[in-house]
Amino acid sequence: MPLQGEYAEEKTGWVKDQLAKIDESGTTESVGINGMQVVVFTMRGAKSGKLRRVPLMRVEHNGTYAAVASKGGAPEHPAWYHNIKANPDVEVQDGTESHDAVAREITGAERDEWWERAVAAFPPYATYQSKTDRQIPVFLVEPVK
Repeated sequence: MPLQGEYAEEKTGWVKDQLAKIDESGTTESVGINGMQVVVFTMRGAKSGKLRRVPLMRVEHNGTYAAVASKGGAPEHPAWYHNIKANPDVEVQDGTESHDAVAREITGAERDEWWERAVAAFPPYATYQSKTDRQIPVFLVEPVK
């Protein structure tokens, strides 16, 4: 069942622009970063309870997605990290298709395997990791069956 509730206003200009293009075209394929595809994760805010839409790089394998909390290699996690930790039920839009999913942070060998997939999908992730002392978190986002 799709997430329901009030949407928070997006304050970041380029994210707002990307989401507007996606809404206008009906597909995530209308935008990208460095020519690479994105997907949109809709999640509930940890504090506000409002819905937030976050375009992230498309890292997908056999219907499961990774959400990489890189924040460009900043020393702190992106704001959405705290939202998805508090509320792991999300909605994923890939192209014109959307589905419900559950996110969980992964570690160890599972994270290593998905980190390789993430870097293959978006090579700048490797540079981002080299810019920060924190290990960039990776969430596995699995469809609800």
